[in-house]
Amino acid sequence: MDARITPGDVGGTVRAPPSKSYTHRAILAAGYSDGAVVRSPLDSADTRATARAVEAFGGTVERDPDADASDRGTENALVVDGFAGDPAVPDDVIDCANSGTTTRLVAGAAGLADGGTVLTGDASLRSRPQGPLLDALEQLGARADSTRGNGQAPLVVFGPITGGEVAIPGDVSSQYITALLLAGGASEEGITIDLTTDLKSAPYVDITLEVLADFGVDAEPIGSEAAAGADGFRVAGGQRYAPADGEYTVPGDFSSISYLAAAGAVAAAPGDAVTIRGAVESAQGDAAIVDVLDRMGADVEWDRGTATIRAGRSDLDGVTVDVGDTPDLLPTIAALGAVADGETRIVNCEHVRYKETDRVSAMAEELSEMGASVAEDQDVLTIRGGKSDLRGATVDGRGDHRLVMALSVAALAADGDTTVRGAEHVDVSFPSFFETLADLGVAVDLE
Repeated sequence: MDARITPGDVGGTVRAPPSKSYTHRAILAAGYSDGAVVRSPLDSADTRATARAVEAFGGTVERDPDADASDRGTENALVVDGFAGDPAVPDDVIDCANSGTTTRLVAGAAGLADGGTVLTGDASLRSRPQGPLLDALEQLGARADSTRGNGQAPLVVFGPITGGEVAIPGDVSSQYITALLLAGGASEEGITIDLTTDLKSAPYVDITLEVLADFGVDAEPIGSEAAAGADGFRVAGGQRYAPADGEYTVPGDFSSISYLAAAGAVAAAPGDAVTIRGAVESAQGDAAIVDVLDRMGADVEWDRGTATIRAGRSDLDGVTVDVGDTPDLLPTIAALGAVADGETRIVNCEHVRYKETDRVSAMAEELSEMGASVAEDQDVLTIRGGKSDLRGATVDGRGDHRLVMALSVAALAADGDTTVRGAEHVDVSFPSFFETLADLGVAVDLE
């Protein structure tokens, strides 16, 4: 499906979709429990993959028919009958589709099962690195293999592990750490993680620690009070996953908020703004988008008391942004940089190449199609907004939800219509994205 976007003024009030990162963790944590209700989960292709995995391990995940599914689905609920920390050996292969988060988090659960679990997914997922996590599971006593011997899915994990100590790099994917922490609380002995490199994307591990705490599981960084700067992590075994009153509520998603706030910053009508509800303060590193917009000179305000963000249009200036801890913001910042005056440098971004696609090269190439002046190095993406004159074009979202949404934001500031190919891939994290843009006044034609 293609999305044809006509530039124009935007404004109005919309609600942020629930957090994909929190939803993944909450569904799996509920799976580790005797049973729990997950309120306001994100219903997307990726999170449905995690729900299927919980069912493959012997749990059930059902939508609460009594929940209010209004307001674009943000008030729905999932009733999870968990496998109580003892995952069964799946009857069939677990298809993780395009969800790398599902693959990694579920691989940890597979390590607890007394037998073999096979994990696979689509072509994009089968190109992403899983080797360090497989090695970690081997250190804990599992047999963990890549069927092609290249550290990529399909994966085969034979358990059970009982826990122990493991050394793993922290600069490839923080999701490896999350997988081990979630599994560790349900293991017999617990797991101690020694980081052999500095941890990147540390806020995502803070999210994991927060969700674990909300489910009554004690886990902690070693050598630091938070994930950033930690030497490792420790989680005791034999713990019971049980949220207060049997329920957990997912906060709004700041990765998705970034596109809406950016839309306001580049295209809000004079005297109007985009107001986003559901911006609940949490451990999400992508809340840094508010600071990035402020540094660029945007008219932006985050009222934490009411959990709302307001973003109006103003002249933007290029800045330097380190995305070591916030890789998912790179596409949004790149789009903003193409609109801003001066030079925007996105640094410490090599790990962003190992997502659904190589987002560094992809954003460089697609923004160039729209007339942006872009320079790409291995660890730096530079957008010369002052030398860019965005024009409508046909660009390819490359099967990556974040590229589709970021390019749609850039389209709002282009001269002429832009067609974004692969628009259907927003279903991964923000299924109602184009409907939400339309609510803000954007002329969107889905073809």
